[in-house]
Amino acid sequence: MSEDPESITVTVPEVQGVTPDRLLHTGGSDDPSAEDLVLASGRDLTPENLKWARGRIAAEGRSAIDKRLP
Repeated sequence: MSEDPESITVTVPEVQGVTPDRLLHTGGSDDPSAEDLVLASGRDLTPENLKWARGRIAAEGRSAIDKRLP
């Protein structure tokens, strides 16, 4: 065994610019689930958070998730 650490070569793709806005938004044709809303709001998937999300979706519809995404 050598005392020198092994070197690892990693290829990183070149950044070509900013991600287009159309790729950052959700599509308007799908219905978000309670799980989607919980995760989009940065919360853990717990029964309490799922209940909260179901309530938000019932009250706000699709805009409940749109408000939390870029």
